Amino acid sequence: MILGIGTDLANIERIQGTLDRFGDRFRNRVFTQVEQRKAERRKDVAGTYAKRWAAKEACSKALGTGLAMGIAWKDMSVSNLSTGQPVMHVTGWARERLDEMTPEGFEAVIHVTLTDDHPWAQAFVVIEARPVER
Repeated sequence: MILGIGTDLANIERIQGTLDRFGDRFRNRVFTQVEQRKAERRKDVAGTYAKRWAAKEACSKALGTGLAMGIAWKDMSVSNLSTGQPVMHVTGWARERLDEMTPEGFEAVIHVTLTDDHPWAQAFVVIEARPVER
């Protein structure tokens, strides 16, 4: 069963401008250390950050809250499996919201996909509830 769907489109040049203007202050407020390490070793640093920004926005929408209801930026983070597949992790209030919206007897699975085509970065998040196998 689908619990939530969210999408977001981010402008890579806007993210680059924010990085140029605010640097570590922006990085540390929005992105986890794992996300920062990933982005800083990529050729397209701003594009990597923009995709993760879009993923956080999309996740907050899939949770049905947006960022206005107490979810912190770093309550949502993206890492990658060894295959390169992105994975969304939630902690704090985002985890509480996810647990609240997941029916009894089900477990929540967050699916995320990222793409970019300069100057745009896009993310799509689907939150699925799967029956817990006993």
